[in-house]
Amino acid sequence: MENRRNVRLRLLSYVVIAYMMMAFAWWSVLLYTKNSDAFAAKRDKMRLIMVAEGTVQSEEAFLQSAPYLELKQQYTRQEYMILGEAGVIILTLLVGMYLINRAYNKEMEAARQQRNFLLSITHELKSPIASIRLVLETFQRRSLPPEKSERLIRSALLETERLNGLVSDLLLSARLEAAYKPHEEGLDLPQILEDLIETLDSKYPDARFHFEKRSAISPFRGDRTGMTSVMLNLMENAVKYSPKPADIEVSLEETPDALILRFADQGHGIPDKEKPQVFGKFYRIGNEDTRKTKGTGLGLYIVQQIVAAHDGRISVEDNQPKGTVFKIELPAERLDKQAAQRSVEMSKTQSQ
Repeated sequence: MENRRNVRLRLLSYVVIAYMMMAFAWWSVLLYTKNSDAFAAKRDKMRLIMVAEGTVQSEEAFLQSAPYLELKQQYTRQEYMILGEAGVIILTLLVGMYLINRAYNKEMEAARQQRNFLLSITHELKSPIASIRLVLETFQRRSLPPEKSERLIRSALLETERLNGLVSDLLLSARLEAAYKPHEEGLDLPQILEDLIETLDSKYPDARFHFEKRSAISPFRGDRTGMTSVMLNLMENAVKYSPKPADIEVSLEETPDALILRFADQGHGIPDKEKPQVFGKFYRIGNEDTRKTKGTGLGLYIVQQIVAAHDGRISVEDNQPKGTVFKIELPAERLDKQAAQRSVEMSKTQSQ
């Protein structure tokens, strides 16, 4: 209902601006015509007076006379003034229409983000709190066997971890908006990826992770916490939006121009019209009222911001035969190739 009212108001504003443009155009044409009529009347009167006084004897002499040329110049200036002011007014209305449309789109986007945030954050906060409370109440009211107690404790710890991750994402997104600057150090990205996959293997036993290092990888100068968050977010998203058992392929490749990371899944994919929007803050595919997948819509926003802070870029593509591929390209200038060469030489020395 609210959305329909906003659309009606938007259409009404367009109709009013269009009417004003047509009215100004009509009055400009009318004023131009009246100016031409006034010039013609004064010209004919001037001709009659000058002929009666004997100042001019022919039409050619009249058209070359100083009074006529002055009159013509005066009305020509008025014509230019009318056309110029009409053009400025119409241009101003067009710019106004553009600004109104842009402001409307921004307001609608902000309202959508706020709505998505409130709906998702309410669920994401209440769900783990309710689970932890239920576990505590169970321990308070009943004595449980050790096996069941261990299972409930593990469940409560997982919910606590989920709640902690949510708060961390919120704090990190606020930090990214304020002043995020990577704390650079030499990173062994293949090792970080292997450690993350080992952790995710135990967290998601139904998922299968395949990591391929397609070339020798030089140490990367970047923020450890930030890059870890990027890779963890993309792999967890791949699991979250893939049917079980999730099959996730991760690859890392160093080229002369860039370090390329790919995260591919066999999920449902992302519609083409939504691909440019998936990195927006609080943006989630589908309807927030009916969506069943957990999340706040902050993950890909955080990923995009951290990658941009490392001078890189991220893109989303279709996987074959189905699914999605997130591709990260990090600049070769951040690679410490000399350190990699020293490591290779050291390995050869040790082998000898």
